[in-house]
Amino acid sequence: MTTSGTPDAADPATQRFGFGHGRPKPKSLPVIGLDVGGTAMKGLLVRLTPDAPPEVMAGVRRQTPVADGPDAIVATMADAMSELRSHAITYGSQPPAFGGAVAPGIVDEDAGVVVNAVNLGLVNVPLAETLSKATDMTVVAGHDVRAGGLAEATVGAGRGHQNVLFVPLGTGIAASCLVDGRPLVAGGYAGELGHVVVVPDGEPCPCGQRGCLERYASAAAVARRYRERSGHAVAGAAQVVARLADDPVARQVWDEATDTLSTALLLSCALLGPEVVVLGGGLAQAGDALLDPVREQLAARMTFHRRPAVVAAALGDQAGALGAAIMASRAG
Repeated sequence: MTTSGTPDAADPATQRFGFGHGRPKPKSLPVIGLDVGGTAMKGLLVRLTPDAPPEVMAGVRRQTPVADGPDAIVATMADAMSELRSHAITYGSQPPAFGGAVAPGIVDEDAGVVVNAVNLGLVNVPLAETLSKATDMTVVAGHDVRAGGLAEATVGAGRGHQNVLFVPLGTGIAASCLVDGRPLVAGGYAGELGHVVVVPDGEPCPCGQRGCLERYASAAAVARRYRERSGHAVAGAAQVVARLADDPVARQVWDEATDTLSTALLLSCALLGPEVVVLGGGLAQAGDALLDPVREQLAARMTFHRRPAVVAAALGDQAGALGAAIMASRAG
């Protein structure tokens, strides 16, 4: 199985992330990428080469044992990575020497420490060091959304561009910002687009502010706000989208979501100047129902700004794990 997009050794994106001139050659051995979320973790055994799409050799999924505490989560991560490492033998390869693990929250990538992942209960966990010892590999740690953005910019929908904004719209909202070919990290604090205030004195947010984007334009928010206004239960945002044509409440909630998202994207474009905005996560599965109004509303707000292409993510739920694998490929 391969992913979409073919990295080219002459492409600036491949050079930025270790595939081209002036950077180390990618290793012939496969690498491991693991993406840990509040519900599940997804791992991939991947072979990366400069002249072909990433080759996904094996995958693993595990439930994230949040209720069992931080030690159980890290142990499950180590077990998943060890399982993937053993799969390499099936393909006649030596076990990987490098792996990447990414998590939500505040992650100090230079130190390899998860500073605070609220949904996982991980606080000041030396993830890279702990997993390296447990798996007998060199493991690097990173942030899940930055890893997803890295993958989309390297081999996905943002391939070939040096200024990419990746915004996954799921339970929450964050952003990965690639500026002049470099990820914007700021010690792990960059990219909290979900907590930009888009509605002054709006809905209270658990972060302590009011009117945050995440309260209006996340997949979770769309479903919640529809339930609150209509009194009808829906399993998720997809069911709201399905009712847009004949349900005025669904249309109102959706229009507010795209409007607030466009407001936040305008701010991002003014600050960061992206060439392409990649929308991912569960809400992006709405396709043109999301992309068309966001494109129109964003364009209507712009004056002097660089006008980015607004596109859907290409890598789906593999983006975080692929990004972790790309990080791992640069570790040696």
